[in-house]
Amino acid sequence: MDFDLTEEQRLLKESLDRLLGDHYAFEQRKAYTQAPEGWSRELWEKYAELGLLGLPFAEEYGGSAGGPVETMIAMEGFGRALTLEPFLATVVLGGGFLRHGGTAEQCADLVPRIADGSLTMALAQTERHSRYNQADISTRAVRDGAAWVLDGEKGVVLHGDTAAKLVVTARIGGGQREREGVAAFIVDGNAAGVSRRGYPTQDGLRAAEITLASVRVGPEGVLGEPGAALPLVEQVVDEAIAALCAEAVGAMAAMHEITVDYLKTRRQFGREIGSFQI
Repeated sequence: MDFDLTEEQRLLKESLDRLLGDHYAFEQRKAYTQAPEGWSRELWEKYAELGLLGLPFAEEYGGSAGGPVETMIAMEGFGRALTLEPFLATVVLGGGFLRHGGTAEQCADLVPRIADGSLTMALAQTERHSRYNQADISTRAVRDGAAWVLDGEKGVVLHGDTAAKLVVTARIGGGQREREGVAAFIVDGNAAGVSRRGYPTQDGLRAAEITLASVRVGPEGVLGEPGAALPLVEQVVDEAIAALCAEAVGAMAAMHEITVDYLKTRRQFGREIGSFQI
């Protein structure tokens, strides 16, 4: 197994590290948290210029046709800097539903706007009772002619307070924890009946509690096969977990480097404290 990066992957890593090194000092990050969206729109546009927002998408939709390694390189870099921008929510989660379950029309409409930075997304999946069971969904979707009407509540929706599009999971049949009967929909964040309460999370990111009250979604907003969307949900969530692992690796690597530098320079009793290590 070859763990070496290709030349293109090395350039991606170096470009991202350089960008974040210039724009993510502690005080800069602190300032970004005070922005209306809780992150830097200017940096988001720079991510788009670097091709980061189109990394996993097909070239025909304006993407770079990258694979998991490219996504992990990006997430590791974001972890090193503790970035605030909605890459995970938009590219990995929302974009994952489009890559694995979107129609050609949905991808042609949304993916180019993700890649150029003009569209952000969020996954509204978790409910207050779900406890990490992806099948534990009580939000309902009822067919009304060609459309669907959604009612329910979603919690801790990462970047859900500002996302332009929401991927919402709901039941069209089956019991609350049954695998069958789950559907996924693309919902406009400002659609009639959608209310959002945003708040900061402990790590400085943004999330939202979202209520859906008789929200209408046309047939063009259905992702995958209605009633059989749970495997799609699980696949996308699994990819997001892997991406978060890469982010954690980046954060731990940065912590290790900072600690080693401190041990080399901090003096106590006339010696560098690292010299006391046996």
